[in-house]
Amino acid sequence: MSIQIDRTKCVGCGQCAEICPGTLIRMTQKKAEMRYPMECWGCASCVKECPAHAISLYLGADIGGAGCRMTVKKDGSLLHWIVSRPDASEETITVDSRNANQY
Repeated sequence: MSIQIDRTKCVGCGQCAEICPGTLIRMTQKKAEMRYPMECWGCASCVKECPAHAISLYLGADIGGAGCRMTVKKDGSLLHWIVSRPDASEETITVDSRNANQY
């Protein structure tokens, strides 16, 4: 798994660079950029933190994702994970972050 940053959507806030536990994201020309995509842990911290929805998590076929991309929109404690498939269809999975650690 890795992330993809859409620099056309990036607003240059730097929140993704601050939250990345691997310090793999840097700000260049006031836009986020992934230093070493192959080293991405796939933790999705930056995806959840990006207010512009400019970062997506790539779900490759090797993990059953069939090339889908996921972004997230926050609504209070709710996280709306939007799964975009290669055929342009989408599915939204809503999770209450207050219950994230119950399992």
